[in-house]
Amino acid sequence: MNAAEDPRWLRALVAALALLVGLLLLALPLAAVFTEALRRGWEVALEAILEPDSLAAIRLTLLVAAISVPLNTVGGLAAAWCIAKHDFPGRRLLVVLVELPFSVSPVISGLVFVLIFGLQGWLGPWLQARHIQVIFALPALVLATLFVTFPFVARTVLPLMQEQGRAEEEAAATLGADGWQIFRRVTLPNIRWALLAGVLLCNARAMGEFGAVSVVSGHIRGQTNTMPLHVEILYNEYQFAGAFAVAALLALLGLVTLAAKSVLERWSGRAVGEAG
Repeated sequence: MNAAEDPRWLRALVAALALLVGLLLLALPLAAVFTEALRRGWEVALEAILEPDSLAAIRLTLLVAAISVPLNTVGGLAAAWCIAKHDFPGRRLLVVLVELPFSVSPVISGLVFVLIFGLQGWLGPWLQARHIQVIFALPALVLATLFVTFPFVARTVLPLMQEQGRAEEEAAATLGADGWQIFRRVTLPNIRWALLAGVLLCNARAMGEFGAVSVVSGHIRGQTNTMPLHVEILYNEYQFAGAFAVAALLALLGLVTLAAKSVLERWSGRAVGEAG
């Protein structure tokens, strides 16, 4: 008995329960954020966003995402390419490493970076002697974000690469194409929509990362606070209007990302249908 043969009342009940859970856990909290952000009017919310520390947090968030997302796009593509298109010793280990950030708490990953690059860490004295600051500075924020967001591109394109197999690449190789030509003209066109979706998810996660960034940032106001950290500070200081205004902006960025992902998926489905 498949889903189409289920009684109509059962399908309606399941759909109603799913809708109810979505409203309670997703829509209502999101609506509450925007409601609180605008409770005292647009002027107050806009003033809170344009406050110097808020602008610094916004710029830093966008900068960290602008650095980490392209790096993870290249790294994720390379990892997925190796796993899907090649057999080599350590292939299973690479799969585990790609998925590792999903199973490790972001807070733990932040502590690891402190252990390695902190003043009392393994490389701390060497870095200090050369006046290189990693922890409590931009490099640590980028490293923490890179670790947390690394799987998104790889895990988005990997299933598609594995489903497509290696026949086209092997055929191109027999015709004399080198590795770069094969990737650019054969593999990349086949995964471009999945790749763009993975990049969008990676970007959304990078802008919203809190745990790992919180550990390595030092919470230096106006310098190392990203938007999620700035929201926490404002909320703890009972500056609710500012906290919810910045939170609403962050949520809006996430919604725009999800909307763009939905559009890409619709385009990709239409392109596949036309090609078929």
